[in-house]
Amino acid sequence: MPTLKTYDLFLSHMWRNTENSEYYRLVLFLNGANNFTWRNYSVPEHDPLGTKTKKELSDALDRQIRPINCFLIISGMYVNYREWIQKELEIALTYSKPIVGIKPWGQERIPVEIQNAAKEIVGWNSDSIVAAVRKWAL
Repeated sequence: MPTLKTYDLFLSHMWRNTENSEYYRLVLFLNGANNFTWRNYSVPEHDPLGTKTKKELSDALDRQIRPINCFLIISGMYVNYREWIQKELEIALTYSKPIVGIKPWGQERIPVEIQNAAKEIVGWNSDSIVAAVRKWAL
């Protein structure tokens, strides 16, 4: 079998309750996918960026997002954490990074900002998520 591409991904998420558990579930999906290798450029709670100001955080997020192949966002978080998720989206768009929106189970509406930015919106299913990454990643 030929060597597979290793995808550099940024998973937009927040460190609070449900959203954080969805982040870890997404990590498990990606880790468990067949013939799929990836590196996590996200900022997990156990490894924060260590910034003190909004400007430092924005600059640090820029450094995290700049080298990625694809930006993944769980669409259910956007409304509650609009400021920083919007900033992450803007950074990804600045670098023309493909954005894949992920619709959580039971969610019917997707924020218009994610609809407008995403190359594709997929369901909460590891095969769909991996297929979208393979299709759109740089």
